[in-house]
Amino acid sequence: MSVPIADEVPTADEIVELYSAVGWTAYTADPQRLVAAVRASHHVCTARDDTGALVGLLRTLSDGLTIVYIQDILVAPPHQRTGVGGALLDHLLGRTAHIRQTVLLTDDEPSQRAFYESRGLVEAHDIRAHPLRSFVLLR
Repeated sequence: MSVPIADEVPTADEIVELYSAVGWTAYTADPQRLVAAVRASHHVCTARDDTGALVGLLRTLSDGLTIVYIQDILVAPPHQRTGVGGALLDHLLGRTAHIRQTVLLTDDEPSQRAFYESRGLVEAHDIRAHPLRSFVLLR
């Protein structure tokens, strides 16, 4: 399935609706903060269905030169497992091919590992030549 991807920031209502649809309540508890965060992102790309409805979004934080952090990648439930997430990630990886490090934190689900590995990402603890550690402080 070919999914058109656009470099755009959706409307505030579209952002809140999509994050709500995937159940990301930590974000939707403060809609104004969510919208401000998306608007402040380094890069935002979207996927829309044939009617123009927002069905997927990927956003990054980056210095644009040495590191890009994939902050969010989400797809509306009816469109999951249809190629939307892959199209979003492929688009981003193409745009950031000149950047040395691409970093992402995600849930510990086997299907997610398989998805990201299919795009060339590797879990930090699996890197043998120069072992890495990842740390996080969640509040």
